[in-house]
Amino acid sequence: MTEPRATLDMLGRSALISVPAAQQILLDHLAGSTVDVCSLPLAEAFDRVLAQPVAAPEDLPAQARSTMDGFAVRAADTFGASESMPCYLSITGEVAMGTAPTLSVDRGCCLRIPTGGLLPAGADAVVMLEHTVPVDESLVEMVKGVGAGSNLIQRGEDIRAGDQALPAGRLLRPQDIGLLAGLGIATVTVYRRPRVAILATGDEIIPHEGKPQPGQIRNINSLTLAGLVRRAGGLAVDCGIVSDRRDLFLPAITRAVAEHDMVLFSGGSSVGARDLGEEVIAALGPPGILVHGVTLKPGKPVLIGMSGTTPVFGLPGHPVSAMVCFDYFVAPALHRLAGREVPPPLPETSLPARLSRNTNSAAGRRDVVRVRLVADGDGWLAEPVPGKSGSISTLSRAHGYFEIDEASQGVPENSTVKVFLYR
Repeated sequence: MTEPRATLDMLGRSALISVPAAQQILLDHLAGSTVDVCSLPLAEAFDRVLAQPVAAPEDLPAQARSTMDGFAVRAADTFGASESMPCYLSITGEVAMGTAPTLSVDRGCCLRIPTGGLLPAGADAVVMLEHTVPVDESLVEMVKGVGAGSNLIQRGEDIRAGDQALPAGRLLRPQDIGLLAGLGIATVTVYRRPRVAILATGDEIIPHEGKPQPGQIRNINSLTLAGLVRRAGGLAVDCGIVSDRRDLFLPAITRAVAEHDMVLFSGGSSVGARDLGEEVIAALGPPGILVHGVTLKPGKPVLIGMSGTTPVFGLPGHPVSAMVCFDYFVAPALHRLAGREVPPPLPETSLPARLSRNTNSAAGRRDVVRVRLVADGDGWLAEPVPGKSGSISTLSRAHGYFEIDEASQGVPENSTVKVFLYR
């Protein structure tokens, strides 16, 4: 397993490590750690993570069906048919929706069939309605031939009985729910949602509804982080505002660790006399501090630790920094706890855009640059949104962000950048 503590510099301080290294340390310690499982009705399983693979209990579809409105035919009867040399077939009835066909298709005959209708005995293809010309109620002209299997979905063509329908670790999307419904599956075994405790730390923090006095700050982070937790599949639990005093802070964190699957506190992660985050996490028991400080802007002072199997994050107090650290560290950990097979470290939705101006960066750190997207012909223009890490309005005005990696000192104007979109 990766060394469980950040390294120290020559002065004995925690040395900054790269974002990938910090992610790997965290995920190594979470290997095999997941929350409990439960059984849910299919209708309640949207956005939950499968705890077990699901095998198809039957063929889907259970019988060949038409994918077009038209006529069920023997393909050989339409061989060579064209507009200049059509063939003629007798209409001997029709296939009704919702019932098994009672008629069969004999040589030289056909049956009307709707989209989704079950293929009758004797037929092996469907001629689209657009490729026919009615002569009368009992005769139809075929102006295009078809091969066997045309305009059909065969039995088991979607999925065969016994095949794996969905793997364990799959986040159930609407289309996945639809597949399971089509197979007649009523319940699924999923991981329960991880419970995430959220604490705001600092004697200067007041509830967001309050009127700040000089030196006081409204609590922005608790609500913001709760929204991100819910979006990442967790259950957010607001544990309130906690004082910077050790005798109050340590009991609050200890209780949160005992009652939840993950703990987030914002503030208390920077170097300073009143910042007790590192001391408190160390007091919670092994493995203790994993990471304190990464080569990331904003978000450098992030604190990552564990008490037993419970991850504890000390996020920067500035809202932008806290949200950036959530994307890079908290979200992947939540995905791992919730049983997702591959925790994505970044938002899954991105697009290329042309950068509107030169953007500088210091070598040796990863810069996360917030941008606003503007339509630019057939593409997009990315306009950096200036502002410091305490400016929450920059996130509200931004559509997403791009990265400047550690080896670069900036990105020139008109470069194509990959913009990760905020949802």
